[in-house]
Amino acid sequence: MRPVAMLAFLAAVSSPAVAQSTFHGNVARSGVYAGAGPAQAPSLKWTFKAAGPIVTSPAVAGGVVYIASLSGHLYALDQATGQEKWNFKSSRPIASSPTFDDGTVYFVSSAGSLAAIDAATGQPKWVYAIEHERRFEAQGLHGYPYPKQTIPDAWDVFTSSPAVAHGKVYFGSGDGNVYAIEAKSGVLAWKFATGDVVHASPAVAGNIVYIGSWDGRLYAIDAESGQQKWAFEAGQDPTYHNQVGFQSSPAVVDGMVYVGCRDAHVYALDAATGRKKWDYPTSKSWVNGTPAVRDGTVYVGTSDTSRFMALDARTGRLRFTYTAGAYIFSSAALAGDLAYFGSHNGRLYAVNAKTGDLAWQFQTEGAKRDPMKILNADGSLNREAMTPTFGDFQDMYVDFYRFVSVGAIMGSPAVEEGVVYVGSTDGNLYALK
Repeated sequence: MRPVAMLAFLAAVSSPAVAQSTFHGNVARSGVYAGAGPAQAPSLKWTFKAAGPIVTSPAVAGGVVYIASLSGHLYALDQATGQEKWNFKSSRPIASSPTFDDGTVYFVSSAGSLAAIDAATGQPKWVYAIEHERRFEAQGLHGYPYPKQTIPDAWDVFTSSPAVAHGKVYFGSGDGNVYAIEAKSGVLAWKFATGDVVHASPAVAGNIVYIGSWDGRLYAIDAESGQQKWAFEAGQDPTYHNQVGFQSSPAVVDGMVYVGCRDAHVYALDAATGRKKWDYPTSKSWVNGTPAVRDGTVYVGTSDTSRFMALDARTGRLRFTYTAGAYIFSSAALAGDLAYFGSHNGRLYAVNAKTGDLAWQFQTEGAKRDPMKILNADGSLNREAMTPTFGDFQDMYVDFYRFVSVGAIMGSPAVEEGVVYVGSTDGNLYALK
């Protein structure tokens, strides 16, 4: 072997491969991170200002932080300094958390395209376009007036975040399909049709892809063939379409699938059969975040009741509850002794994973400004400031804007080398240590 070739070979075998980084820590979506994050009130290591609100979760790999914004930008930032290395501009907003795998960053645009971006340069490798993308919508949605009018749901915040496994990229789409795309070529391997919009992110365990749809069903699909293994049907709400649908992505741990649902339940299902082991009701409050699971405990938040709960993974019994100031769409990150999660009030909470006691909280710049005065001093919602403006379905769009104004944290934090990275609708990505 020639000297130059030998040097290249040695460099290749001596340099460790950069691990995959994806929404909620891994393709099983367990929410568990290696090492601990800050145990006490953190200092701000750096802040990066994006061109628009951030509802996605960061991916951290190889000294780079990847984050997407509703401005349509995918950013690559230096992990140590927060300095921009490159950005890729999509034609539409990005509400899909990026996935890094083998030198490529994948995301799903709000136009419905799956994009594969070179992680080193920010240049596209390939793009797979679906037939169409749309939000969940229904007549009489949430009981608003004009029951014959089809209304897009403002709370359908996220689009599917890709999972990369078995040489394929799996994701769900607003056209109602689940797709498997060859990671190297961008060629369709298979697609699987559900009954409605699919904006949950797939979890992959073994040779099965688990994903929920707004049709109220959670599907187990063979990862190679795209054939259905089983389907679990949760609650239905054919009148108001409020208590139905999977926004939550499943977490697959120890042969069980844990998932939240807008029917106001947390479910534990046998991963092999889809048989329900238990369900935990949440008083008609949506469960939109993905459960985090570790050491026999399931951690998940609720919307209207603003509860962060720890449930026994075996029985579904409540171990503790911590009440945040506002809705919790954010999926918790588990690192060290703490669980980290965000709320619509622009706060990141760190609670003890054993007791539920608050260790510390961080307030976004948007929450500090609170330009529309929707927050009380303790971070709870000022109900007078949240009063309806129009008295119809347009009010949910007004409410979404109100939460954007205070830097709501809707995405999931990521923890790497003692630092918590979290995005906010004030357009900032914060690095806390």
